[in-house]
Amino acid sequence: MLKPQINQSYSIHNLLPLHKPFVSGDATNVHSSSSAYSPSILRQHACTKTSNATRARSTSRTSSIKAAVIPFLTKATTVKGVITIQPNIRSALSGVIIGGVADGVSDLLGRSFLLELVSNDLDSKGNRKTVKAYARYKALDFHINVYTYECNFNIPEDFGDIGAVLVENEYSKKMFFKSIVLDNGVTFTCETWVQSKYDVPGKRVFFTNKSYLPSETPEALKTLRMEDLESLRGNGVGERKSYDRIYDYDVYNDLGAPDLSLSLARPVLGGEQHPYPRRCRTGRPMSTKDPLTETRTLLPFYIPCDEDFSEIKSVQFGARSLYSALHAVIPTLKSVLSGRDKFPLFTHIDLLYNEGVNVPPVEGGIASALPRLVKGVDTAKAVIKFETPETIDRDKFSWFRDEEFCRQMLAGLNPCSIQLVTEWPLMSKLDPEIYGPPESAITKEIVQQEIGGCLSFDEALEQKKLFMLDYHDLLLPYVNKTQQLEGTTLYGSRTLLFLTSSGTLRPVAIELTRPPSDGKPQWKHVYTPTWDATAVNFGQYDFAGYFPNRPSIARTKMPNEDPTDEEWQSFLKRPEDVLLSCFPSQIQATIVMSVLDVLSSHSPDEEYIGATIEPAWEADPAIKSAFEEFQGRLNQLEGIIDSRNSDPLLRNRSGAGLVPYQLLKPYSDRGVTGKGVPNSISI
Repeated sequence: MLKPQINQSYSIHNLLPLHKPFVSGDATNVHSSSSAYSPSILRQHACTKTSNATRARSTSRTSSIKAAVIPFLTKATTVKGVITIQPNIRSALSGVIIGGVADGVSDLLGRSFLLELVSNDLDSKGNRKTVKAYARYKALDFHINVYTYECNFNIPEDFGDIGAVLVENEYSKKMFFKSIVLDNGVTFTCETWVQSKYDVPGKRVFFTNKSYLPSETPEALKTLRMEDLESLRGNGVGERKSYDRIYDYDVYNDLGAPDLSLSLARPVLGGEQHPYPRRCRTGRPMSTKDPLTETRTLLPFYIPCDEDFSEIKSVQFGARSLYSALHAVIPTLKSVLSGRDKFPLFTHIDLLYNEGVNVPPVEGGIASALPRLVKGVDTAKAVIKFETPETIDRDKFSWFRDEEFCRQMLAGLNPCSIQLVTEWPLMSKLDPEIYGPPESAITKEIVQQEIGGCLSFDEALEQKKLFMLDYHDLLLPYVNKTQQLEGTTLYGSRTLLFLTSSGTLRPVAIELTRPPSDGKPQWKHVYTPTWDATAVNFGQYDFAGYFPNRPSIARTKMPNEDPTDEEWQSFLKRPEDVLLSCFPSQIQATIVMSVLDVLSSHSPDEEYIGATIEPAWEADPAIKSAFEEFQGRLNQLEGIIDSRNSDPLLRNRSGAGLVPYQLLKPYSDRGVTGKGVPNSISI
């Protein structure tokens, strides 16, 4: 009577010990359980039955054995699990499995991953209840570009709700788990690398999408959650490996390279008194020449594996492309531009965008890594050609106008540093004993002269029409050190702006200051507009890609700062030559343009603010509702930006030749778009 009961109502797998799967068998049906479902307990009763075979013939003994076995028979439900794995680019294109011979054997045996479901409930003895199964490779789903693996679990009726799953990667390589979905409605959203068991012994834990407050976490999951948290924290010792997922932090003590030369030693940033900025701790050995400096390394730098760029982003954007630009494109440009300094004419700047620079063929596959920069590659030559930034594409001479200079303060890269002028005169807060007189050289009379046709000075101040972009005190302490460097200069600066009746800003005066140095007194000068003919990384390229619009460096002093007679006469004769000499050199300009092109490009898998809800949030109705409200507000903001860009009354946003403001639009297409707010910084 016992055997038919097992076949009809109960799972025989709860009576058998766990064995390795046969090659010819279906390995997905290999199951085990622990605690109350442990096969070892069942084996103990089977052994007892054999040793008492003679006495087992008696009715009383048979009844006793039946009573001992029946409590371990539990009803079970078969639950199917589907694992989705993101393939690497090579395997996705070829349709093959990642790995070598060993991984192929794992697939053949149906032992790709070992999964162990964990119940929310403990058994009667306070132990964790689990059910195991091996997953087998199923197929490459070309529609969503993922590998799928399948497994079957026999879940006992009294198992309780599933709260977590433990995963062991049987492959020799790490695998990117996207999700584990059970056909009983339970989902584990993973989106993480699971390292090979040969690199990282132990199992990764994933929890169901349902989130809990700490006080509400089921007892069976508390230990797992604590262990998972401890595995992320690190203990401050050891050198981090590429497969680690540890978020351990350290001061910035690797900015220098004293092992190459003591002159390259750099101070430590951060510490107990000023703990920020911080970087991910790597645990590399300290320098032999400077005990405060950690030795440096070539790429890749350690960051937790889940924070690293995805493979597709690494190929099309990011650190690899930036590394390629710095180590392949730029040296090539240096060799071609060797001996050239300034751009002789403005037309030579245009050639970078219209015709490009002919260079020898670039090696190392750089053409595929930087397709926007490297054009027309063949065996004889290559052309490094830059895309024309949208600002210049719309209006070639926009950068030359004072109105555009002010417009970009509001609708450009840095609209957050403008402040209302509330007090007069303008005063520096720096020590006058070191930096000279604090009074600004921008006087009331200068302002009155520039705005006299509109308002009086007092009316402009009272009506809140005067604004200032003030870098005076921020930059002045660094002026003397910078000017000592060859081929560069710097000034403390403040720019005074007037708000016109049309809602645009107009420059009134720019003040440049040099502090006392080498026995020279403080030098300052005010520059006013000339009316007669003779002054977030994804949006950078649109504005700074044409470097005259936002030059990254000034190489020469202002022509009226202690000029010689020869310098002054040269300026009067050809002022454009002085401007071109002040601009970045040809190699400096192309270096910045190359880097900005890379940094301003969105990858195909960029994640944007408010675009996708975290699965754990989606499972909570209150959080999901709040997210949907937030997402809706972002969509409204995008609509507001579009409506303002098309409003003819908003002269900073709408008009002929103007680039519409789009930097804070939440979402973006791939490539250089000048819009989109990613979830975090990219570099």
